[in-house]
Amino acid sequence: MSPDQPKFRPLERFWPYAELPEQPTDQELAALDPDLHEALFGSQPRPFSITLVFPAIDRPDFAKALEMARSSAEFRETGSGAQHRYRARFWSSDAARLRDLFQLVGGSDDTEVLIDDRPVPYARELWLPLVWFLIPR
Repeated sequence: MSPDQPKFRPLERFWPYAELPEQPTDQELAALDPDLHEALFGSQPRPFSITLVFPAIDRPDFAKALEMARSSAEFRETGSGAQHRYRARFWSSDAARLRDLFQLVGGSDDTEVLIDDRPVPYARELWLPLVWFLIPR
């Protein structure tokens, strides 16, 4: 036996590569950017929505804000570390709950208001007060 020949034969698989599924999971599809999702799969009809995106805020009632956000139509956590954000989507029929959550987290300059998943001008100053008109008195 020559010294150049190996003493064992390696397996014919590419370890440490992970065996990934060919189709994305539902969680991966939900995490896609809305513009990318529309480009890949076409537009999906859904009702008008307002989304609040906010970081962890140093307030005593932040746990209540998270509880309210988790009870929204759609709740997601994205990012990590300093970029960790909470996303809570509300339909127009949830105007009262949207207002209650915005009163808790809206004081932060890092809180974003998205209209149909897109930042629009005057979302805080114009769109939110218009939605408040939908709250029955």
